[in-house]
Amino acid sequence: MLEHIDLLYAVALRLTRNPADAEDLTQNTVVKALRFHDKFKEGTYIKAWLLTILRNTFINEYRRKSRRPTEVDLSGIEAAPDSLPDPDIFFEPHAGSRKDLLELVDDPVRKAVEALPDDFREAVIMADLEDMSYKEIADVMGCPLGTVMSRLYRGRKMLRELLGDYAREHGVRVG
Repeated sequence: MLEHIDLLYAVALRLTRNPADAEDLTQNTVVKALRFHDKFKEGTYIKAWLLTILRNTFINEYRRKSRRPTEVDLSGIEAAPDSLPDPDIFFEPHAGSRKDLLELVDDPVRKAVEALPDDFREAVIMADLEDMSYKEIADVMGCPLGTVMSRLYRGRKMLRELLGDYAREHGVRVG
């Protein structure tokens, strides 16, 4: 888990746009991951599991802040502090929306994923962002397991082609 701390912080910073809030979000994510380590299924992708915890923690905190009532100073001398989340960041998650998962990635990556044909995009998102098994994806998509495997292979191959330059710019060896 510790090898993914820098990634968690980078994603948290992108979501919060504030270093202090990003540190808090990263710490809360690590605490929850350690607290619920028994929920982690062996053989699953830990990075996706950690990013899911981070995303859900961010969304829950956003909802909690937006539900907090505005504080009013009854003396009338000064205005109540703004209790809403950072006004420069708009994030309104939709329950069950896979599109919200793409908010966790950089714009070039999001655009590349969105450029995939529908069937490939759905398979890649379910496998790589939602950490679903091939069988679960086959059930959701209503197709054979081999079709899921083919769509994932072809979708990931298209992403490698679309994101080759982006990967090299970020120090990822492309081979």
